[in-house]
Amino acid sequence: MGELRKDPILGRWVIIATERSKRPGSYLVSDDCKQDQSIQCPFCYGNEKMTPPETAVVRDPQTEPNSQGWQTRVVPNKFPIMDGSQPFDKKNKGIFEFSSNFGRHEVVIETPHHCKEIDNQTLEDVQTWMRIIQDRVEQLYLDEKIKYVLVFKNKGKEAGASLMHPHHQIIATPVTPKRVREELLGSELYFNENNSCVFCDMIKDELKQNERVVEQTDNFICLCPYASRFPFEMIILPKKHSLDIFEKHIKDNLAELSALLQRSIKRLTALIGDVSYNYIFHTSPNRIKLPDHWKHIEKDFHLHIEIFPRVTKTAGFEWGTGFYSNPTSPEEAAKDLREVKYDI
Repeated sequence: MGELRKDPILGRWVIIATERSKRPGSYLVSDDCKQDQSIQCPFCYGNEKMTPPETAVVRDPQTEPNSQGWQTRVVPNKFPIMDGSQPFDKKNKGIFEFSSNFGRHEVVIETPHHCKEIDNQTLEDVQTWMRIIQDRVEQLYLDEKIKYVLVFKNKGKEAGASLMHPHHQIIATPVTPKRVREELLGSELYFNENNSCVFCDMIKDELKQNERVVEQTDNFICLCPYASRFPFEMIILPKKHSLDIFEKHIKDNLAELSALLQRSIKRLTALIGDVSYNYIFHTSPNRIKLPDHWKHIEKDFHLHIEIFPRVTKTAGFEWGTGFYSNPTSPEEAAKDLREVKYDI
């Protein structure tokens, strides 16, 4: 039988509807990369002039900016959600609040190869773009007007990707997004009641119960969350309390984190196939001179990476209630992900 489960951070309820269970082979998969290869891709090697000028890059010595010879490039999004060219200006009109669209929107082009996703890249490739993501987040937070920097990846059309070439997006906003704020408030509330970090306590309990752990390394853990919204949803956390992706502890162990993220995606694709997915880096908001500074964020919040495959559809019940209905229990998902054979 299924059951209702409460997310310990957000207080969000999830229905684990095991009576509607699906096996991995019955989920949605896609073949997006091969389908769009005939389209001229602005992120491909040799098409550097099709993008705005690069803001950061890892390239071969003696090669010119915005030309061939790169391993990873960061460029402004050609069609940005946020616009860094205008000043931040916040106003009210009656009960309605609005502001200028100040912020930054960048694209991290992971590799010159159009179809070489993370599960087919070398570990050195993954470390290269992980390192450049760390640097960009750290640099963007030097601007006191930026409240939050979100790093995410959309892979496949079902996950919202408009270009199939492997890339991440970085969006910096002048306000703390509602979803992030909910996590911050949930973490703060738990700390006020228990004098401990909810994520640290969750790691301890997950290791003790050992039902939903997919893999652990010396410094990181990957697990299927207790109240998973989606089949085969995973979360990666540092075992040591950490807030930001650019903290020294994370930088010192970047190879280990990069390898665990890569293996997690390899497990997912080996189990389900060429699946669409999103993953999101949940890092701390900007803590430089924030007027609404979180009281003890250094103790209550915890860096994490959420990975969720897009293998089911969100429909009327989910939109109408805010509940998610998941046909695969996280215990079953973790077991399948642990045991699946994948290319090393």
